[in-house]
Amino acid sequence: MRKSLLLSALITTSMLVPSVPAHAASGPSVTFALIGDTPYGDAQQAVFPKLVDSIDADPDVRFVLHAGDVKSGGSTCDDARFETLAGLFGTFDDPFVLTPGDNEWTDCHRTAAGGYLPTERLEAVRRTFYPVAGRTIGGHPMGVRTQARDARHRDYRENVLFTRSGVVFATVHVVGSENGLAPWSQLPGGDRPAERLAEFEARKAAALDWIDNAFAVARRTQAPGVLLMMQAEPLDTPGFAEIRARIVEQTRAYGKPVVLAHGDEHVYEVEPGYAGVPNLTRLETYGDTAANWLRVTADPKSSAVFSWEPQTVPAGDQEG
Repeated sequence: MRKSLLLSALITTSMLVPSVPAHAASGPSVTFALIGDTPYGDAQQAVFPKLVDSIDADPDVRFVLHAGDVKSGGSTCDDARFETLAGLFGTFDDPFVLTPGDNEWTDCHRTAAGGYLPTERLEAVRRTFYPVAGRTIGGHPMGVRTQARDARHRDYRENVLFTRSGVVFATVHVVGSENGLAPWSQLPGGDRPAERLAEFEARKAAALDWIDNAFAVARRTQAPGVLLMMQAEPLDTPGFAEIRARIVEQTRAYGKPVVLAHGDEHVYEVEPGYAGVPNLTRLETYGDTAANWLRVTADPKSSAVFSWEPQTVPAGDQEG
């Protein structure tokens, strides 16, 4: 089912404003799709259009969030694959919001992935999946606030923020492989630790600032809830510890429902009270499948704000 151009235009227009007044908390709910770690390999890529159809057929879905890893770690990281995938994502009726995963850049040093320099592939990811800073891809792109507007972090066009039904949504570039700290060991000539660590430190600084910004917007607008999306779960390990601590600190101070949505481990999981914070819920979406997605609703009138339902693409539709 293809949604009307008029409805999508209204959605796009409303999303151009990244913050809304507090009275929006009494407004209607918004429903969106959450996916991640898909399509993995050629077989899933072939049936991915059926996933698109399943999501597009839901008349309530207003945008699609993808938690990173648009390909498997063993598939090539070449430009042609990226362009094909961007084209697939562009077939969604609604705005498509992506945060990068490790498979599309930092793991591209692997021989099976092509032996690419990860920082070079990161630039390719930005060119292909974020062609216009401050604007999503998808059938009806929407305007978003991008961190690239900040002169200190002008490279990070992939970190975006928008509001819907008063709720603040923000993507933060945090990936697997220990958030990019894992050595680029399969590069021709070996690892490049200085370049790898410099990239990590700059991206971590941008992530911390963007998390702070998301909660600052939420407090200023009296938002009923916040959803942060990143590819990897921020564990208490060297690559993630500071980001995890900042999320915990800001969520405690905010005091309202916060969802930390991510992928990477390919298992649908829900963890209320994440990291010991009562108002923080970790939501991991399905991965390594083009047959499942999460239908998420943000309702400003609900005390929990966020709710979700697993969805399955009908078996007959999953055939090539």
